Amino acid sequence: MAGVLDGVNQRTRLAGHNRLELLLFRLGDKQRFGINVFKVQEVIQCPPLTKVPHAHPVVRGVATLRGKTITIMDLAQAIGRRPITDTSQAYIIITEYNRAVQGFLVSGVDRIVNMNWEEILPPPKGSGHNYMTAVTRVDNDLVEIIDVEKVLAEVIHVDETVTSSIIEENRNTLGEHKHRILVADDSSVARNQIKRTLDQLGVETILVKDGREALDTLRTMAESSAPVTEQISMVISDVEMPEMDGYTLTTQIRSDNRLKNLYVILHTSLSGIFNNSLIEKVGADKFIAKFKPDELANAVIERLKTVQ
Repeated sequence: MAGVLDGVNQRTRLAGHNRLELLLFRLGDKQRFGINVFKVQEVIQCPPLTKVPHAHPVVRGVATLRGKTITIMDLAQAIGRRPITDTSQAYIIITEYNRAVQGFLVSGVDRIVNMNWEEILPPPKGSGHNYMTAVTRVDNDLVEIIDVEKVLAEVIHVDETVTSSIIEENRNTLGEHKHRILVADDSSVARNQIKRTLDQLGVETILVKDGREALDTLRTMAESSAPVTEQISMVISDVEMPEMDGYTLTTQIRSDNRLKNLYVILHTSLSGIFNNSLIEKVGADKFIAKFKPDELANAVIERLKTVQ
């Protein structure tokens, strides 16, 4: 399986084309789940795990890989399913989310599939799947895409407080004008984290669930008499979103004369892959890896100072 994941950097060529590659896996039964290959470093047979006293119940232990100690979480248990019992036959998906490396215990790994984000859809309303951020179909079977950020937020505490000195030092900037920012993210956890950060700055937010909804919202704004740049100060967008990803959203913004001057920040948990040249390729103004409230606050304030 490690071999099939070689050359992940080549997959950045998918950027701007609304495409992704999913690694399909199972959690104890026939149901398949998916995770973006961009977030996967490698897949290995589960090694011996060392238990951690007083750890969260989802944490099955730690493993030492290439000299690094990595926390291993039972992904099945994390989303309310039966824990994986036989770790000797299980696999670990090593991932990088939100600037940290962690491993997810899964019962089996299937294969990688290349898909269009338009084939990735929001979960059905009333489905009752609190940990499902999107769904798709592969081989006519439903594949669930897990809201890993929600899992991590419940296992690992994330500080959402902006340092008071940042607010105090920029109080004049923040208080002179009323600012609004459009936030696009398919994870309810991530949307609320961003909202709470911007609330501390006194900035209003418009929250949408994916790139398609964001683009529709912007185009509706553009139909009014006031320029869009006077209605909102910037767009903060995730990269991974159903129907339309953040790359394609940015490309669409840049190709629309009514929207092209909008400031766009890509704010994503895909922290291990990106570099400045890739951000320039898709036309974004700035990239911020999730989730550091001070860094996000500083980036927003830096931009707001230029639009007074």
